Amino acid sequence: MKNDIIERLKKQIGEYFVGKNDVTDKLLICLLAGGHVLLEDVPGVGKTTLAKTLAASVDMTFGRIQFTPDTLPGDVVGSSIFNMKTSEFEYREGAIQRQIILADEINRTSPKTQSALLEAMAEGSVTVDGTIYKLPEPFMVIATQNPVEFIGTFPLPEASLDRFMMRLSLGYPEPEEEFRMVRNFLEGRNTEDIKSICTAEDIINIRKEVEKVQIKDNVIEYARNMIDMTRKEPAFVLGASSRAFLYLIRAAQACAFLQGRDYVKPDDIKDVAVCTLHHRLSLTSEARIKKENVDNILKALILKVKVPVTKAEV
Repeated sequence: MKNDIIERLKKQIGEYFVGKNDVTDKLLICLLAGGHVLLEDVPGVGKTTLAKTLAASVDMTFGRIQFTPDTLPGDVVGSSIFNMKTSEFEYREGAIQRQIILADEINRTSPKTQSALLEAMAEGSVTVDGTIYKLPEPFMVIATQNPVEFIGTFPLPEASLDRFMMRLSLGYPEPEEEFRMVRNFLEGRNTEDIKSICTAEDIINIRKEVEKVQIKDNVIEYARNMIDMTRKEPAFVLGASSRAFLYLIRAAQACAFLQGRDYVKPDDIKDVAVCTLHHRLSLTSEARIKKENVDNILKALILKVKVPVTKAEV
C-alpha cells in the first residue's frame, strides 16, 4: 500500500526543509487526511519555508495571506463589487480561493478576520452577501503563528483552534541541521526552484485511499476512551470535542497509510493523539497557577487508557 508519490514528497521536502522529519510526516498526514495545520513557534525557525515547500511540491494553486491588524474579512473571503456597466453586484474572489492557503502570522489579525476562515476550513466554502461559493478541491490551510506572549498578537479563539486537525511546533534545529541550512542558503537553494511532483487529482485519489484504511471497532473504542479521559480531567476547562474525535480517527488512518498499511493499529492513534488534541484543551486557572502543562497531562492520560489487543493483518 506504500505510495510512491508520498515517498517522493517526503524526500523533496527534506531537501529544502532541513530536519524535523516528524513534523514533515505530521504535515503530510494532515494533507492526506483532508485536515488543516497550525504551525506555532518563535519567528525564524522555518514555519513559512515548510508551508511553501509543500505547496511548491504539489501542482495546486497556492495563495498566501499575510495577516496584519488591518486585514479585513473581505480580503480573505472576497466581496461583492458593483459593476457600473451591468448595474449588478459581482463577486470578486478573495485570497481564500486557492487550493493551498498559507495563512501567515494568523494571530496578528483581529478575531473578526480570523473568524472569516471558519466556514472555509469546516465546509470548503465561503458565504458572501448570502451567496455560497465553493472552494477548489483539494483545499488545505497551513496557518503559522508566533506564541501569544509576543507583542501585537491576538490569541486564536477555541472555535478557530478546533478547525485545525493538528498544531505542530518546529523548535530550533539541531547543530548539524542548521549547518546544512546554511549550506543550502549559500548555494542559493530556495523554494522557487522546487518542481511539483504530483497533481491535485493525485492528492484527491490518495485521500480516497486513506478513507478506505480499515479500523476495527476496538481501536475506535480505544480512541473514544482517550477522548473521554480528557473530558473527565479536572485540570482541563473543557475536554476534546466530537470534531476532535473524528479528526483523531482520520489522522490515524492517514498515519497508517503513510506507513504502508491498510489498517489502523492502536500505535497510530498514539502517534497522532497529542498533536491532534493538545490545542483543543485549555487549563483551569488552578492548573495554570500550579504551572501544569497540557502536553504532560495529555501524555499521562494516554498511558492510562487500556490498549486493545489486535491481530496483525497481512
